[in-house]
Amino acid sequence: MDIHAIDINTITTPDGGESDYGSDFSPEVEQIVAQLLSAHDNDTTDDNPILRGVEQHEALQSLHVPRILGRGERSPLFQAVKAAEEVAEHVRHSVGQPTNLANKYSEILPDPAPKIPQELAANQIPDTRSPMERFRTQPKKALSVTDLISPAWCELQYWYTLTIHGKTRPTPAMKQGSAVHKKLEDQVHTTVKVEITTIEDAWGLRIWNIIQGLKTLRETGLTRELEIWGTIDGHVVCGIIDELSYISPDTELEDSLESSLSKDEPPPDQATISEFFKATGGSTLSEATRSKRRAQTKKVYLCDVKTRSVRNLPSGAAFRPTRMQLMLYHHLLSALATGTVDLSIFATRYNFDPLSVFSDSFIAQVGSLNDDVFYDAQSNLPSSQESDQNWSQDSMSILLAHNTLAALWTLMIQEFQITFPNGADSIGKVLQAEYRSRDEGEIIGSKTFAMDEGELKKYIDHEMEWWKGEREAEGVVIEEAYKCRTCEFAENCTWRLEKIEETTKKVRSRRKAAAT
Repeated sequence: MDIHAIDINTITTPDGGESDYGSDFSPEVEQIVAQLLSAHDNDTTDDNPILRGVEQHEALQSLHVPRILGRGERSPLFQAVKAAEEVAEHVRHSVGQPTNLANKYSEILPDPAPKIPQELAANQIPDTRSPMERFRTQPKKALSVTDLISPAWCELQYWYTLTIHGKTRPTPAMKQGSAVHKKLEDQVHTTVKVEITTIEDAWGLRIWNIIQGLKTLRETGLTRELEIWGTIDGHVVCGIIDELSYISPDTELEDSLESSLSKDEPPPDQATISEFFKATGGSTLSEATRSKRRAQTKKVYLCDVKTRSVRNLPSGAAFRPTRMQLMLYHHLLSALATGTVDLSIFATRYNFDPLSVFSDSFIAQVGSLNDDVFYDAQSNLPSSQESDQNWSQDSMSILLAHNTLAALWTLMIQEFQITFPNGADSIGKVLQAEYRSRDEGEIIGSKTFAMDEGELKKYIDHEMEWWKGEREAEGVVIEEAYKCRTCEFAENCTWRLEKIEETTKKVRSRRKAAAT
């Protein structure tokens, strides 16, 4: 049966006229289902995290050197890095984009659409392990925000991607997006390659970059490409936040949120139960304590940068992956800000020794590249930590004093406590997605929304059911059939074929009923 030959929009009666009955679907639904039959005639890749990528990952051997702190542009190191960047930029522009494309989708699908193996197409997969066991168990990489957010577009497409390719494949759109992110990142810090010889050194560099990023945020009010880690349902998850700043992206929305919260909260000078029992003899809190509670600290706001080939902004289902992505970042960052993330779970997952001393070459490289970038933050530390901060504030001394992952992790948590003095409450609940042109990088527009822990939990719980093998991957709902247009697995997708077959049977049934 050639299901592609059926026109569901026009049904003829035996005498050649059009039936008054037609399909039992509404015209709107018929149009949606027709998209299942259509060729790749519309570019929806701008919002597909499977084809576009969620995070712009840097090489693990890259050191972030703040541009604004330290010795500045007069530094020979800075000049050398700048010259190297100019050469790299020249090479990127020299390569250019392919011309004389066979069709406008050859950029999206550079190779012929892969055939789904018969056992997959028939849902008779020999490997009965869960996606977690197959793709995210040691020695394979751990879960990422990308892994948890990509299914928000289409679980089945991500399942096919992992099963057939093993991972998401780089696309021209990803490369263009990375170039825009790199340009923005260069405004904040310079990346320098560091030679790594041990896994402990590699993790030390990652932690060091976070410390640098937090200090840059406090010093300049902005940082970009901040890596974060945490756990979801006991599994390690990593991600990279595009931008953190002290600027509220939507003051009206924030005022509305604070207004609704204030109705349910006690007055700022009212002691909590724990504070009441801590007070000597049940006496009232001191004026100093009250003033501290009333003091307004600067909040940190999250922003994710997306690049687009069109000028319009996504909405509805197309915006859902970005929405969940930002909320997941907020969730992971909140855990780090409250100090509830334990290094031991990462040591177990990545098989490193938290007490192993960093190599001399690592300390020498990183220490020499960061001279003078640290300022004295001792006065900002809680009194219980002040006694531990008697070492010199230059980076070499800091690394020598914190020459293991356990010690450096403790320092990083201290930096989180300084940056987020009120824990999760120091993180703004207004989240922003900023959209930029994929070609030029200029801002097209932005969307803001409020953090919703309940919505995020519902989504994550549902996705973890699939990752843990408690249910099979699901295709998109019929209203989102437009996503099939640019899916490389559309020809053999079990969900799409089932929906077409289902629609075909309904149309023929109505045609038969109309003829009798």
